[in-house]
Amino acid sequence: MLITAFPIACRADDRVQVAKGGLEAKLEYCETCHGLSAQGYRGYFPMPRLAGQNTQYIENQLRAFIERRRTNPIMANVAHVLSSSMVSALATHFRRLDPRPIGGAPRGSMATGKRIYEEGLPESNVPACSACHGSDGKGQNEIPRLAGQLYEYTVGQLSGWARVRGQGSAADTSAIMAPTARNMTRPQIEAVAAYVSYLQ
Repeated sequence: MLITAFPIACRADDRVQVAKGGLEAKLEYCETCHGLSAQGYRGYFPMPRLAGQNTQYIENQLRAFIERRRTNPIMANVAHVLSSSMVSALATHFRRLDPRPIGGAPRGSMATGKRIYEEGLPESNVPACSACHGSDGKGQNEIPRLAGQLYEYTVGQLSGWARVRGQGSAADTSAIMAPTARNMTRPQIEAVAAYVSYLQ
């Protein structure tokens, strides 16, 4: 799940806003959906784990919501009011968190998920997930951490990739994931989602 990098400029007036306690207020707001310690929330609309996520990835995703390259009306409204330095401060805060994964994914297909994650599906033109996301699932820079991500969230994202990612006219490297997601069957997606949800 690769997204284009966007530089985040930090202006002096932005630093003042963050220093005055704005960060704490924003973090409290984030907890409403993403759960305590940003470990994610399992519900009717699964909310992703942000804890331990790579800073550059979070910054890029917030920019994608602002620029409507990623479709989510709630996050578009949340993101468009954030200053550049607040985006950076939030991303840095979430990167430092590392609670245990919530778990709860079905374990029956984890061996299949592990195989797909490590070897891919050559017959379906699906590369090994580990090639980009790392053997530990922690990604790097703009490549997201998958380790510990909520099962339901990962299934939803991979199943609906074309509906929520790479929207708008701006170039978006999330297109790299489009054929991978499209070439996986629902059971294969569920297997990979289950496997990564238990990685720490």
